[in-house]
Amino acid sequence: MPIKAIIFDVDGTLSETEEAHRQAFNKTFVEFGLQWEWSQELYAELLKTTGGKERMAAYVTNHLNETPDTAKIAEIHKRKTAIYGELIDSGMADLRAGIADLITDAKKNGIRVAVATTTNRPNVDRLAAACFGQPASEVFEVIAAGDEVQNKKPAPDVFNLAVKGLGLDPAECVGLEDSRNGLLSCNGAGVPCIVSPGVYTLGSDFSEAAAVIDCFSQIDTVAKLNQVMEG
Repeated sequence: MPIKAIIFDVDGTLSETEEAHRQAFNKTFVEFGLQWEWSQELYAELLKTTGGKERMAAYVTNHLNETPDTAKIAEIHKRKTAIYGELIDSGMADLRAGIADLITDAKKNGIRVAVATTTNRPNVDRLAAACFGQPASEVFEVIAAGDEVQNKKPAPDVFNLAVKGLGLDPAECVGLEDSRNGLLSCNGAGVPCIVSPGVYTLGSDFSEAAAVIDCFSQIDTVAKLNQVMEG
């Protein structure tokens, strides 16, 4: 079935933003007087839990052996989102190689582009402003974000929402991801998935992917993407 739309993950796929998220968490923890510090090694483990609030709750439960304070976590996360936005505005994150060219070529060839992400909508908007110089809604036809669904990745909810917004059959779409949770979410929605691992996801199991590539520059045109999909 011909591909009619490309659905992009955000963190780790559009851009290597996970380090900006980690630093934003650590800066926020200091502001709140918390003796929490997430190293890169620890953060790689914590990323197995999708969603910032959920990640903090998992940390409190599994590493501090305490009961999470849901209201406090929400307060911390709100401030973390603001700090993350400031880091992105400062130029901390660039688009991954091949992403901008693929989006441009897709639009030129009538292929629709969408987003399916665990992160919240404000984070998508800040990244789009910093990396594309325009609102996310002007880059992507459909944006399905984590704050719009009940269950985050690896549940298929955000990809289901993106496919519904596009009004297409899942098999007419292809998802681009960098993580195993993203791959499972994409496949769970019936969307074939191409994975290019990010810094924090190298070495994960991507055996269910339609294809695994080293860099998105390998599919920086629709023609190249179709070649990879055809195997």
